[in-house]
Amino acid sequence: MKQSKKSVSRKSSANRRADSLSIRSAFIVNMFREFPERVFSLKQLASASGGNSRDGRYVVRDILEELISTGVVVSHGRDKFQLSTSQLPHFRGTVDMVASGAAYVRVEDLEYDIYVNPRNVNYALEGDLVEVALHRQANRDGDNPEGAITRIIERANKQYVGVAEVSRAVIFVRPDSRKLPMDVFFPRKAYPEVHDGDKVVFRIEEWHEGLKSPKGVIVDVLGPMGDNDAEMHAILAEYDLPYRFEPEIDAAAEAIDGRITERDYAERRDFRGVTTFTVDPADAKDFDDALSIRKTDDGFWEIGVHIADVTHYIRPESLLDQEARDRGTSVYLVDRTVPMLPERLCNELCSLRPNEEKLCFSAVFKLNDDAEILDEWFGRTVIYSDRRFTYAEAQARIETGVGDYAEEIGVMNRLAQIMRAARFKAGAVSFERGEFKFILDEKGKPLGVYTKEQKESNQMIEEFMLLANRRVAEFCTFRNENGRKVPRTMVYRVHDEPNEEKLTRFRDFVLRFGYQFRASKGRAVAKAINKLVGEVKGRPEENAIQSLAVRSMAKALYTTDNVGHYGLAFKYYTHFTSPIRRYPDMMVHRLLARYLENGKSADKRKIEAQCVYATEREIVASEAERASIKYKMVEFMQDKIGEMFKGHVSGMSEWGVYVELEDTHIEGMAFLRDIEGDFYSYDDARFEVVGRATGRRIVFGEEVWIRVKGVDMRRRTIDFELILGKK
Repeated sequence: MKQSKKSVSRKSSANRRADSLSIRSAFIVNMFREFPERVFSLKQLASASGGNSRDGRYVVRDILEELISTGVVVSHGRDKFQLSTSQLPHFRGTVDMVASGAAYVRVEDLEYDIYVNPRNVNYALEGDLVEVALHRQANRDGDNPEGAITRIIERANKQYVGVAEVSRAVIFVRPDSRKLPMDVFFPRKAYPEVHDGDKVVFRIEEWHEGLKSPKGVIVDVLGPMGDNDAEMHAILAEYDLPYRFEPEIDAAAEAIDGRITERDYAERRDFRGVTTFTVDPADAKDFDDALSIRKTDDGFWEIGVHIADVTHYIRPESLLDQEARDRGTSVYLVDRTVPMLPERLCNELCSLRPNEEKLCFSAVFKLNDDAEILDEWFGRTVIYSDRRFTYAEAQARIETGVGDYAEEIGVMNRLAQIMRAARFKAGAVSFERGEFKFILDEKGKPLGVYTKEQKESNQMIEEFMLLANRRVAEFCTFRNENGRKVPRTMVYRVHDEPNEEKLTRFRDFVLRFGYQFRASKGRAVAKAINKLVGEVKGRPEENAIQSLAVRSMAKALYTTDNVGHYGLAFKYYTHFTSPIRRYPDMMVHRLLARYLENGKSADKRKIEAQCVYATEREIVASEAERASIKYKMVEFMQDKIGEMFKGHVSGMSEWGVYVELEDTHIEGMAFLRDIEGDFYSYDDARFEVVGRATGRRIVFGEEVWIRVKGVDMRRRTIDFELILGKK
């Protein structure tokens, strides 16, 4: 049947309207997907998609209602619309907050962290496990991908430290950490013991829509701000590190029977008649390693490395073992040690004090005069330390050859220096910066600063500890079975090869100072670094170059997968020599005991999980130690505001120039905006700060003068003012 022209026209018009509607709908969907973080008004969508007439708005509203019903779009109040996060890629990650209130979400499988604008943080807090929707991929300029946090999977239960401001009805706590960029309120009547200006520890219990600020609970009152104990405990609390043992832990330690039994003597090799001594810092309270020396009947040297037998007293999965595993390591703040084990163990039973019989786990080596290993033995021993030396006392005997046990120390030092030379010849990396130390009064106030240099007495102890660590690692790695090597699970301390991309940046950096660095991989890198370290020694750029060289290296960690220790040039390496202060050493002692008895290989998955945790605890402890040093630096500079000092440029950022002072090595930052006479900006590619009008360049290592502008004890920051032109 033939259709009329009129009906064909109506059908054609309907098709055109349908096509137009489809095109308009697709355009709107594309707008949302191109700008997933934006909230659009109805007017904006109508105008962009074909006209903001009355009919046009009705059409767009119909399109939006359809998109809402299908879950593509969500409504944000009257005539406000946004792409639904269900349409975006989703990831799980951990929140890293910044001072602005924004966040970065660390996702394991992504190369870059996902940036989250403050308006899209959605009540997440530092360390929370969250779900994040990806709005925008990383771009070619290196900008991070951007997203929005859509769900909090698990709260971190992190504790924070802050200063209390007490009013009649509320306690207003201003957090020390930049990771919590808002103040927290607590009801005054719930915490009558809190006084104005107190440092307090608190946790966030909840924060959700409708609450202006998080709700929390104060878990400890540390004391007045500025009090040394309060500030040191605050640093420990900030990093979730314990600052006391619970009573049941101390009780378990006190209950240990410390007597050496006849069975102990019978099961151990007896070294009580062999010359034995300890060498430690003057202020050491625990002595967990000792050296013994005797000349064998065939004219060689028997050197024993004796380590406190901590695992004799601490049984696996006991209360004390769980506490040590949870802590992972002792923590060394400027003015105190926070031990991994209670005092009964670390300062009494397991401390190799002079003139006392002690139980040890030992590595004993037979060496010739060229420090070559002729034989070795590992096992449990009983020792008697004849003498406790400080490093200074041992150094005096090395330098003069005079004093008790001077001959023995001289022999051991000579052997150690041979091993040390061989290690560097094999490609060990030489980073030997002095140790930063404070002179403190009885209240912990810093009176002075000095750098403690490493001398031959330190090197002597270090080399024999390294020897024991690497030989224990190699012994435990394989079991000989019918002439073939069968691998066993072992805890290794590994240090991978340097990252080539970081080395390229380092090469560009040192070239600015006129130094050549051509190595890119393998042992050639270590050789080139050692050569460069020698060339820059004593020069203004020494610290800057050494610091960047260290950052170019891989991080050392614990693992069951051995890749060797690049920095030490060892194929096998572990930590065996400090079980009083490191839980991985206790793990190694147990594995060594197991394998000496031909026990089967340990559960790799279980040991690896413990290695990962031990590495995490070590990193946290190191951060706390650095925080305590920074606090004492700020405290030392507190009464020097307005004074001028000479220093060297030690770092740069887009905000400022870091300067390390010449005499004390204390570091602060001078903001670029405060430099008079020009507008300065940081040129990341050339590692320099440049004045826009004058062309004046500020470079790494440059000698400069600064004026101390201010300090912030709570934030642990020092502000400098750069004085250009002063000689």
